Amino acid sequence: MTSRLRHPLAAVAVTTLLTFPWLGVYFTGGAESLGNVGTVAVSGLSVLAASFLLAWGAETAEKDVPRAFAIAVLAILAVAPEYAVDALYAWQAGQGRTGAGDLAVANMTGANRILIGLGWSGIALFSIYRAKASGDVAVEHNDGFLTDTVLLDRSIATEVCFLALATLWAFFVPMNGGIDALDMLILVGIYVVYIGIVIRGEPEEDEAHVGVPAYLQRTPARVRIPSVLVLFGYSGFLIFTAVEPFAHGLENIGIQYGIPEFFMIQWVAPLASESPELIVTAYLVNKARTTAAFNALISSKLNQWTLLIGTLGVVFSISQGAYGVLEFNQKQAAEIWITAAQSFFALAVLINFRISMREAVALLVLFVSQVLVEYLHIQGVVEFITTYDLLIAYTVLYIAIGLAMFATRLDDVRTVGRLAKADATNSQPAAESD
Repeated sequence: MTSRLRHPLAAVAVTTLLTFPWLGVYFTGGAESLGNVGTVAVSGLSVLAASFLLAWGAETAEKDVPRAFAIAVLAILAVAPEYAVDALYAWQAGQGRTGAGDLAVANMTGANRILIGLGWSGIALFSIYRAKASGDVAVEHNDGFLTDTVLLDRSIATEVCFLALATLWAFFVPMNGGIDALDMLILVGIYVVYIGIVIRGEPEEDEAHVGVPAYLQRTPARVRIPSVLVLFGYSGFLIFTAVEPFAHGLENIGIQYGIPEFFMIQWVAPLASESPELIVTAYLVNKARTTAAFNALISSKLNQWTLLIGTLGVVFSISQGAYGVLEFNQKQAAEIWITAAQSFFALAVLINFRISMREAVALLVLFVSQVLVEYLHIQGVVEFITTYDLLIAYTVLYIAIGLAMFATRLDDVRTVGRLAKADATNSQPAAESD
């Protein structure tokens, strides 16, 4: 009996059982009878279980497809709820709901900043903490205060380059007062070209797996491939259906305690919808797979920063039955600028394939301090600066720090460019000069 419980498929069975309460609620339409707390509990448990199923599917898929492509699929499925929430607001804007376009931009920018401000920084700090027990070779321990460092895989050079292209374009998005067809063509085009490059790679087998992925990778392809598709499909369905009620339940609980609805839509809803991604990457770190965790985080940022922004205008146009620009106000323009600036700073951090504790703390502190000051301003505690000026001030700060870091890392910029070019042309990178 004990050996059966230790079988890898027992973990899959137990995890799947945790999703059944949500399936019952979803198919019977009984979410309203649960109330906010009950809905958050049941849907949240399903999201947690789906995250593990998704991670197992992605790890198993590395046997048959390039790791970068498997991680890209994982990233898309993990942030699918964010697409659903943003598409809802874009659709409502097309139907004439006042301010819905602003809400779509607020939710999208909040999600992107959470992914870096909490995701990248939090996973870096967790990786360093876990390395003491796991012996993760991707973490370098150094003498001095906050000097331990996460070493990133040089294979992320392609993701870094495409993320840089999307970030640079994002600064121009507010210039036309909304998201238009040109934004869609540029941003979606960036992602399509990226996928076209990574899918040409060869499957990698140098990564040792344990548990469920190891078991499934040993099965014949006729069993393994359908298993991966089922894990992806079922976890994707759970995430897509459960995260929106989870997010709205949290929103309603927050509003009950006096937190403004707009603030909840920008920060609490995206935090809920980003939870599968954060759970998956924490799971990978816990297995001493820090490299895979950061590859997933960077891939998620890339697809959110391209597909998410680029497709909002499409949803808006379909909703109103004619081509149109998804317009937003001046504050949301500033939200896009600060999000692009944070991305610029984050690129400066990882351009040398390293994230130190100091850099992770800087990402975290800058993010948390801006959200905190904005919240205090909404509550009337901070009155010396407007929200718009606050966003512009942080935008300038992010850019200034990023420029200073890039100025000292020009050799790293050239290295990333050389590696990305070699990946795109499927050739060996040129040797680095001394």
